[in-house]
Amino acid sequence: MSALAILNARLLDPATDYDGPGAVLIENGRITEVVRGAGATAPEGVTVIDAGGLCLSPGLIDIRVKTGEPGAEPKETLKSAALSAAAGGVTTIVVQPDTDPAIDDPAMIDHIQRRGAALELVNVRAAGAATKARDGQRMAEIGLMDEAGALYFTDVDKVIANTRTLQRVMSYAAAFNALIACRPAEPWLSEGAVATSGELATRLGLPSAPAIAERIQLERDLALVEQTGARFLVDQISTEGALATLARARGKGLEVAASVSVNHLCFNEIDIGDYRTFYRMDPPLRPESDRQALVEAVREGLIDAITSAHAPAPAEDKRRPFAEAAPGAIGLETLLPAALTLHHQEGLDLLDVLRPLTAGPAALLGLDAGVLKAGAPADLVLFDPGAPVVIDAERLHSKSKNSPFDGRRLQGKVLGTWVGGVRKV
Repeated sequence: MSALAILNARLLDPATDYDGPGAVLIENGRITEVVRGAGATAPEGVTVIDAGGLCLSPGLIDIRVKTGEPGAEPKETLKSAALSAAAGGVTTIVVQPDTDPAIDDPAMIDHIQRRGAALELVNVRAAGAATKARDGQRMAEIGLMDEAGALYFTDVDKVIANTRTLQRVMSYAAAFNALIACRPAEPWLSEGAVATSGELATRLGLPSAPAIAERIQLERDLALVEQTGARFLVDQISTEGALATLARARGKGLEVAASVSVNHLCFNEIDIGDYRTFYRMDPPLRPESDRQALVEAVREGLIDAITSAHAPAPAEDKRRPFAEAAPGAIGLETLLPAALTLHHQEGLDLLDVLRPLTAGPAALLGLDAGVLKAGAPADLVLFDPGAPVVIDAERLHSKSKNSPFDGRRLQGKVLGTWVGGVRKV
């Protein structure tokens, strides 16, 4: 593999809070040197790319990606998801275990990661199910999956309602410092809900759940975290009340992280409009006050990871009555420009936007990526943060086209993606 130098770049490295001119030298898939300041030159015989002053940052790390493989390949395959990721500047994806069969044993972890590596596109890692077949009753083979390379353990959108089961999962995981993730949603209050309770849901006649359902479940989960000492990820936090509960837990010294979907940072419940099913999310979109609270949580560093919450669904699953439509949206390819709306419209510093897309998830999952330093993998994205981009869902690489950003004008164009020093876009 030939050596490469990317010169004349604006380096954005949230891990070290550096935003300034510089250059990156790469050899054998790793960063060999990061030069800060203008005027860097490349050694003889090195391939040179002139970044023209554009932004160069660590590649994005998306810790919540659903695919249809195995079991529902018409929705999405690992290859189509990886192509979408590369096009969006995402260099590492973590595949969710809600496949058919579920990723609930070490052989499935190994299969997903070997299949992903064979594609030679982006880094494909897997999360393991916390319970067998995600049934919420029988603890899965967490220890063996951890040895096989699973990055964390979750039943994804299924709540582990059995408190004793979750206590056992957390206690066992704590013994070897494994990360457990749960999406907080009190199951009885949330059952059948497709919207947040309030005037809009009432007017539209949609089954709804109160926002407090998220906080109630999170209070239970955090009580178990305190009792077991487990490492815990609050998966897809979406309400102001839950953020307050999270902040209190952090203040008590609990090892608790949180992720948020980029959709909940960009949209609110008004976007549902006249039953637009591409905005049917799980958790449902919230009032504007919750969205603003999430944006402030990103600004203050309370959020560790912004995810695409990539959830492909074909047209026949989306073009239904709102309450019957499949929840979720694709988002790998639109993650960066969508997140950059926090910079352009909400005034967040670029480093604060990129931190939960790079250094934050890397630290959470124990990856050596997400940073610009010698020895780190050369997983990089070159982008123009101000370039206009009109999203055309039909031209996205995902096999499914259910993008809520379809037709929207955003800012932030990916111009190059490198994984292990090899250019993919």
